[in-house]
Amino acid sequence: MKFLKKNLVGIILCVAIAGLATFIASLSIGGFSFELIGAPVLSILMGMVITLAMPKLAKNDIFAGGIKFTSKKILQWAVIILGFSLDLNTIAKVGGKSLPVIISTISISLITAFVLMKVMKIGSKTACLIGVGSSICGGSAIAATAPVIDADDDDVARSISVIFLFNILAALIFPTLGQALGFGTEGFAIFAGTAVNDTSSVTAAAATAENLYHTSGILSAAVTVKLTRTLAIIPITLALAIYRTKKAKSNGGEASSFSFAKIFPWFILYFIAASVITTIVGIIPESGFTSLYNDNFVPAMKWLAKFFIAMAMGAIGLNTNVVDLIKKGGKPIILGFCCWFAVTLVSIMVQYITGIYNTNI
Repeated sequence: MKFLKKNLVGIILCVAIAGLATFIASLSIGGFSFELIGAPVLSILMGMVITLAMPKLAKNDIFAGGIKFTSKKILQWAVIILGFSLDLNTIAKVGGKSLPVIISTISISLITAFVLMKVMKIGSKTACLIGVGSSICGGSAIAATAPVIDADDDDVARSISVIFLFNILAALIFPTLGQALGFGTEGFAIFAGTAVNDTSSVTAAAATAENLYHTSGILSAAVTVKLTRTLAIIPITLALAIYRTKKAKSNGGEASSFSFAKIFPWFILYFIAASVITTIVGIIPESGFTSLYNDNFVPAMKWLAKFFIAMAMGAIGLNTNVVDLIKKGGKPIILGFCCWFAVTLVSIMVQYITGIYNTNI
């Protein structure tokens, strides 16, 4: 009862923002599909606009508790639920071929982010989130990483905005670019799955490519590669937790009140458990239960994960000063562009080196 009294109104506000954003994302006007933008980005923009119009709303005791709960806990729940969309057997069969490209693109993005953080003197948390978001899976990776490094809402908002910008560019440019470079259908699927971040943008790029190539199968293969990348959330978050613990202990005074257990991303264990459950169901002989699980439960969990992320992004938008975000946005955009360009270039190079680029499904 105490929890509801403290948090209910704020949570309801975030649900309303996510609901409206999800509805808008389902619309298509004049040939433009708002799905390309995605509900999470629309939610964070709505939250920012509301706070711009009513600056004190998010600080009001009526809303503050629920907004904080949504931006922290609901965000973690979204990552956990995302695990139900991962069948490790399918990923091993289809996504295994893309591993050299995935490992190379993740590495170059993280290295680029680290170097430019030092050179351009960008905040370490913002640089980390942009690097992880560019290399793994956009908003989902940022959602998983933010609580581990204790990023504030401004860091998350800044990173999501940057990732969104280059997601849109990739979705628009990559289908034509891939065809011009001579990618086969499988080659393009791996290109889209490794060099585009957010699932909605991967879907948009792959669907467009299917029209250009006059074939099917690119979309499902690209999404599988994208889901394979998602698994990198596990080692990345664990490595960041270990690094942060060692750094705190080296600072002497912080060590007494800081421990690895305190910041360990426990929600990642539930994420793994969810993916293991789906994997086990995948090897069970076909039955009414497996059909119900795969055809109804998994799609519902995918939708719920997206909705929870949209809720969390709305909460983060409500806690973000959009004027300040614009003023400090120059360097993060440059960093995001460099990560995006590096990931794109390395994805193409590794495919040419391994000979994957001209393969077909």
